[in-house]
Amino acid sequence: MKLELDPRSNNRPPRLQIEPMSERDIATVMKIEAASFTTTWPANAFSNELRDNKLAYYYVGKIGEKIVAYGGIWVILEDSHITTIAVEPQHRGNRYGEIMLLFLLDQAIVRGASWITLEVRESNDVAQNLYRKYGFTSVSTRRGYYSDNSENAIVMWAGNLRGSLYTNRLNALRSALEG
Repeated sequence: MKLELDPRSNNRPPRLQIEPMSERDIATVMKIEAASFTTTWPANAFSNELRDNKLAYYYVGKIGEKIVAYGGIWVILEDSHITTIAVEPQHRGNRYGEIMLLFLLDQAIVRGASWITLEVRESNDVAQNLYRKYGFTSVSTRRGYYSDNSENAIVMWAGNLRGSLYTNRLNALRSALEG
């Protein structure tokens, strides 16, 4: 009889595969967008980002062939900006948002970024805690940033992405995530 010492191993969620977003992915991405945000990007915004913005990089996270998450960054020389991350509601709690965040950080670094920024709703403590875990700090507030309810956005920043301390942090977090 085999004894399983790690109860998590029996209940591991399926592995998330991340690949570049394509035009054919936009309809599914828009469904996740609508389920995740009260104000959504129009579909043509994603299309324009994919087709026209040479500084933009968008990705989808799949389980098999099903898209369950997406995220995007802009990289402008040494500056990068996380534009969006979302996970389909029924797949939240499986750390897919964290996996996508780590992937976006890796992409920013590979593309030469030294620092990265994002905006997050003031009320979104879950996201803020995740970003802090990955070395982001709050640097300012954008008053009334969100058009649906005039909620403030917290601007968060992480720097020295290519330094040894940040590399070690990402490696430790990656090991814990994969472990």
